[in-house]
Parts: sequence; structure tokens; C-alpha cells
Amino acid sequence: MKVALASDHGGTNLRKEIADLLNELNIEFEDFGCDCEGSVDYPDYALPVAEKVAAGDFDRGILICGTGIGMSIAANKVKGIRCALVHDTFSAKATRGHNNSNMLAMGERVIGPGLAREIASIWLQEEFEGGRHENRINKMTEYESKH
Repeated sequence: MKVALASDHGGTNLRKEIADLLNELNIEFEDFGCDCEGSVDYPDYALPVAEKVAAGDFDRGILICGTGIGMSIAANKVKGIRCALVHDTFSAKATRGHNNSNMLAMGERVIGPGLAREIASIWLQEEFEGGRHENRINKMTEYESKH
């Protein structure tokens, strides 16, 4: 598995925690920043990472900002992306198992590093269940291809 990782200025500390987790899990990743203290625009980080995941350059992506909301909205503008905003472990498991999410968004101002690591770990290791969920994913993919 290869993961793309990015944050805006509101998520730099949590991004470093997730980078450490990826190293501990021996998961290949590329960190797309930001490495700044000043305010930046989250679409400048979310969109390029989402495009790389959609293109197949990366299997999954993790985005972090203050709330995770902006990053998830921006990423979901890219065709083929299913970015889930997650702040609890149940949703981390469900979004992979049921929604086959290929991107995860979290908010540094919402959750702490311990919970974020647990969420990311679950999300990275959970498999898509397929079955009845596959039809639902196919409906979204079909809609995307028409619009």
C-alpha cells in the first residue's frame, strides 16, 4: 500500500503523528506538506493529493486540517474520490468496510493524536466488505461518470 499524506497549517502536528504511524506500520507514503506556520488554503493541498489517489499513483490518501471538513469537501470534488471525515473508530471501520473510502480526513482541532493514530490504523487495515455495499459504490461511480 502507498499513501499520500497532506495537511494545511491547521493540521501539521497531527500530520507528523500520522507520518510516524505510517513508518511504524511499514506503509510507504509521501508527505505533501504543508510545512508552514502561516495560513494556507486547504484546496491547494487536498486537490493535488486527491488527484494522485484518483489517478492510481497512491492507493489511499490522508488529509488533515483544523476540522477535516474543508479537506474532505475539497477532496470529494475529484472524480473517483470517496473521502470520509472521521473522528471516531467505529466510523473509521465502517467507511472502509461499507463505503470503500480511498481517502481519510481528520481535524487536529477536533481530536487528539492518540485517537487520530487509532482511527488511521483501523482505516488503513480495514478491508472493503463488497457484497451489498458494492452495488452502492457502483451507483455513485455510475453517477460520477455521467456528470
